[in-house]
This record gives sequence, structure tokens and C-alpha cells, in this order.
Amino acid sequence: MRDEKRRYQGKGVGVVSGARLRVEVRRHGASAVVTPRGELDHHTAELLREPLENCAAETGARVVVDCSQLEFCDSTGLNVLLGARLKAEAAGGAVHLAAMRPVVARVFEITGAGAVFVVHGTLDAALAE
Repeated sequence: MRDEKRRYQGKGVGVVSGARLRVEVRRHGASAVVTPRGELDHHTAELLREPLENCAAETGARVVVDCSQLEFCDSTGLNVLLGARLKAEAAGGAVHLAAMRPVVARVFEITGAGAVFVVHGTLDAALAE
């Protein structure tokens, strides 16, 4: 993606953005909070993959993906989330999803992927756990 801008600083803090997706990563206590904003599809999935997998690879990491600003997610985006989940579990951690909009939740419902994630109604609920 030519217009991609990277400011991801590793270690769980930073921003990666392109024309249709912006990914912010921040720390909240022991959790990494990854917030994709915009459309997550085969054109933008790579913008999410690096920061999400870096967070997930940390030993015992708890990663919360705040989906409240995610407007669309296709199968490629779903695969990025599933891959990060596997990476986190291999390192003794977990990936939780929070605040999914109905259009995104529907993709998880149709594919059955919602059954393999811990899904929270709000970001606050995910962080309070």
C-alpha cells in the first residue's frame, strides 16, 4: 500500500495507518489494546497484522482488540485475528475482542469464529476482567 504510514514503535505502542485503516496500539495495565479504525479487508489486513502479532507474541500477553471503530471485516481480516489468537495462545496469552459493531459481529457469527474468542460487549468490560 503506497500511502501507508507507519509509526508503530514496537513494544505495544504506536500507530499504523493507510487510506482505509488506522491501527493504534496502547498499553492499559497488563493488557495491550489494539484499536483498528476503518475497514479490515484484503487490502488493509497487513496494516493490522504486524502490530497485533507483535503484541500477541509477548509471553503471557493479554491483547484486547477494540472493535468499536471497525466498520467492516472480511475473511482476510478474520484470518489476521485468528492468527494472532494462535500466536498469543502459543506464548501463554490470549486475544480478546471487545465492542464489535453488528456488521462485524455478523462475520464472526456466520463463520463460527466468535466461538474461539472471548468476546466482550464493551472495552471497559474487557479491561476489567
